[in-house]
Amino acid sequence: MAPQVILGITAGISAYKACELLRRLTETGHDVRVVPTPDALRFVGEATWAALSGHPVATDLWTGADQVPHVRLGQSADLVIVAPATADLMARAVAGMAGDLLTATLLTARCPVLYAPAMHTEMWEHPATQANVALLRDRGAIVLDPASGRLTGADSGPGRLPEAGEIFAAAMRVLARGVGGLGQDLAGRKVVISAGGTREELDPVRFIGNWSSGRQGYAFAETAVARGAKVTVVAANVALPDPAGTRVIRVTSALEMREVVLAEAADADAVVMAAAVADFRPAERSGTKIKKNDSEPAPIGLVRNPDILTELSARRNTAAGSPGLLPVAQRPGQVIVGFAAETELDLAGIQAKLARKGCDLLVVNRVGNGLAFGTSDNEAVVMGADGSRTEIARGPKEVLADTVWDLVAPRLRSKVALRGSHIGIKCHQPRSG
Repeated sequence: MAPQVILGITAGISAYKACELLRRLTETGHDVRVVPTPDALRFVGEATWAALSGHPVATDLWTGADQVPHVRLGQSADLVIVAPATADLMARAVAGMAGDLLTATLLTARCPVLYAPAMHTEMWEHPATQANVALLRDRGAIVLDPASGRLTGADSGPGRLPEAGEIFAAAMRVLARGVGGLGQDLAGRKVVISAGGTREELDPVRFIGNWSSGRQGYAFAETAVARGAKVTVVAANVALPDPAGTRVIRVTSALEMREVVLAEAADADAVVMAAAVADFRPAERSGTKIKKNDSEPAPIGLVRNPDILTELSARRNTAAGSPGLLPVAQRPGQVIVGFAAETELDLAGIQAKLARKGCDLLVVNRVGNGLAFGTSDNEAVVMGADGSRTEIARGPKEVLADTVWDLVAPRLRSKVALRGSHIGIKCHQPRSG
């Protein structure tokens, strides 16, 4: 049976872009019913939605009342997408209002709900809208962040509807997690993911770098969004489009990445260090281009970069031993995932590295000669601090990311339980004196 998708359309100028999303959904075998709000039909008419979906379109609660559509549509859906999702629609969804067929469907849906917001920048950044988005996410809905770009008129900024292809890709990942509301095991969680490869400047035009494209880190971001997480990506020199529904902070060097990652990780539930961070940087950076002349170039002196993964783990472990005493330390129950790119897999050396890094999981993948860097697929072995070992066969990077999230999710639950019991014990200690 074809997956049942409800496509909600609200009264925004970008409603016309949802026609492309609808086409993608129907051409890939999904049974789509379009539910526009009454005002949405001022932008795109009923006939267009009916022709593209192959189903009649209703906007009110009374058409076909004998079929109880305001209940049946939500009950039977495998996924509800609202694109565009206006500030007004999200506010009414938060309040549990049911004044039209779309909001009634949102109340009865027991499947994943994906919102793709679109509005002017001022509306998106308003505290009321941000609070509504946070509450929807806390309740398990997936709310993509809008794109930045040209809006209506001469305005430009955050608030643009993500492209149809990005919304479609996010929807497919949600459906792949399971029908009927399953797979939202990261709902309400904040995760920080590093991606790409750092560059260490020799002079204004040259740098020491690596071949990392950021694809694996972005795959972690995209799959985390599909599982309901609030995602921040720290991207080093990545040329890929921003993953829909994420906040992206761009950096260049290892020192810049360290500063941002440590700050963002302070209140994160999980951190995935998928970026290829340079181990060394030039001891000196020339302020002008190093000229080529007839003599041999001078040797390049290198100094060691800070080990961000080890520092993250040390801060987390320190916080666990002294909760509440270190405001800059990481959250005690945090799960930390490291990456190790190796040309040869030495399991004894990997175990030693895992112990040295202090993280919960270490994803080890072979690189070089066409493997991992710049490709769409990957393979790895994941070593756990608890002695576990998980082999991930070569396949799409999204599959590897989902497998690692499968390992992270139960560790998040167990750490929260342990943290809660620890806090409970402290609360019941008698006061001295």
